[in-house]
Amino acid sequence: MDYLLIFLSYLLGGISLFLLVVFLYFGPLEILILEISEIKKLMMDFMISLLFFIQHSGMVRKRFHDWMEGYVDGVYHGVLFTICSGLFLLLVIVLWQPSNYTLFSIEGSIKWFFRLSFILSILGFYWGIRALGTFDLAGINPILNRIRRIHPKPQIQNRLIIRGPYRWVRHPLYLFSMVMFWSNPDFTLDRLLFNLTWTIWIVIGTILEERDLMAAFGDPYCDYQRRVPMLLPRTIRPAWRKIT
Repeated sequence: MDYLLIFLSYLLGGISLFLLVVFLYFGPLEILILEISEIKKLMMDFMISLLFFIQHSGMVRKRFHDWMEGYVDGVYHGVLFTICSGLFLLLVIVLWQPSNYTLFSIEGSIKWFFRLSFILSILGFYWGIRALGTFDLAGINPILNRIRRIHPKPQIQNRLIIRGPYRWVRHPLYLFSMVMFWSNPDFTLDRLLFNLTWTIWIVIGTILEERDLMAAFGDPYCDYQRRVPMLLPRTIRPAWRKIT
């Protein structure tokens, strides 16, 4: 059972993230096109996005984890989150309905600037993951530790380590994600809907995550908040120069 969950986490998480990158770069994959009106297409796109937002943001909250403790062993929380997120993200990609209306398309050298911004944002996203060090993207580490009979040391409380892009903004992964959203040179009506709704979701999710981080790290994180902006860097130089 453990190995099956690990396999599904890698499979669904990996495929859904790969297809999302393809979706963001090239546009909708047009896997399942329905013969419906433009307004119904936009409503459907909004609703499937909303389903993903509810699932993803709901399952990362501590209250949901506390509720799951009564039914599922804690070592499975991360992998189940990845599997569910992968399924809901695939639902968005498969059911997304492209609009027939193009607001505008950027051509020429500016278009390649947008394309380059997309590539750089992917590299920046990877940089942010590497800076976290122990970031478990698939949520499988607790299961692997149990299989290998490894007992990791308890985390040191109130120890905040700032490095990499986190010296410029507190949430670089979200920043690079938003750059990916807005770096497509072809702005159709459904793409504008995607960019707006997913950007708003990220901003709201960031605010909620800030509360969790303040509760986890206390005063050190409050100092970090005062010195480093949340999503948009203020200067070229890093706002945080002290490694704690």
